[in-house]
Amino acid sequence: MRSHFSFEIPFIGHRRQFLGLSCVLVVLAVVGLLTRGLVFGIEFRGGTEMDFRSTGDVTIEQMRGALESVGEGSATVQTAVTEGEPGFLVRSDTTDPATANAHAADAASSLGLAVDSYTVTTIGPDWGADVTRSSAAAFAVAILAIILYVTVRYEFKMSLTAVCALLHDLVITLGVYAWFQIAISPNVVAALLTIMGYSLYDTVVEFNRMDENARQLKDGVHRTYYQICNFSINEVFVRSINTTIVTVVPVVALLAIGGTTLRDFAFAMLVGELLGTYSSFAVASPLLAMWKTREPKWAKLEARYGEPAAKAASGEKSGE
Repeated sequence: MRSHFSFEIPFIGHRRQFLGLSCVLVVLAVVGLLTRGLVFGIEFRGGTEMDFRSTGDVTIEQMRGALESVGEGSATVQTAVTEGEPGFLVRSDTTDPATANAHAADAASSLGLAVDSYTVTTIGPDWGADVTRSSAAAFAVAILAIILYVTVRYEFKMSLTAVCALLHDLVITLGVYAWFQIAISPNVVAALLTIMGYSLYDTVVEFNRMDENARQLKDGVHRTYYQICNFSINEVFVRSINTTIVTVVPVVALLAIGGTTLRDFAFAMLVGELLGTYSSFAVASPLLAMWKTREPKWAKLEARYGEPAAKAASGEKSGE
């Protein structure tokens, strides 16, 4: 397989800049997670979701006022569109179904809405705790499975660097949710698990090319692992970009015209897919190349034919 380019883009040559940018983004994400924290939906912490439909000219301020008058002043309210009709999605901490239904009925009555213009869904705290445990277990199992597969298929170093890139994507995505205070729902968790698979796909494609190119080196051909890594990224880069474009288009459509529930999923997918494409060539591959270059075989080749040796040779020639 040949590169699509007449010359190689120096991805590995800019590895320090890429990794520096990633470190900045991760630090910002961690700061957001520590200072602002994640906002979890009622599915995780328990509570009530009220879906008001066909609300006509009712404003969000009027809806907040009606909810406050019935004892739901701490509820969060956001606009929604259901079947082309304007409405509101309300989330509160009320866990008693009877109380939640009474509050919704009183609020609808005070706004002059029909009795069938709303639905109320109440989730208890025990169910939310079960969802949290299941989500954490799913992430743990997925990461262990990734480490096992990549280790068996390639090598342990590749599995760890792939997981590093994967965690990079997840932490930054969660950081975006923390900074913008977007609620984490089961749809978002599903999107994050999907992001793990997508991020791993791009990374494994590059690792596969690197593994094949390293094995196919002929006697007398002296290429460092950095050079093999850069050439391999160039070979698959256009493929990765095309895959990203094809997958991002429907996600953008969901984000633009999808319902409130779909937007939660689409936003996480959009951020994660872009990060997954970036981290494969800017995080996973550079980290692997830096680690592999420490091996005796590749260290010797780097010392003789790598960047330091090339710069030294050019300096000697200019001195002559």
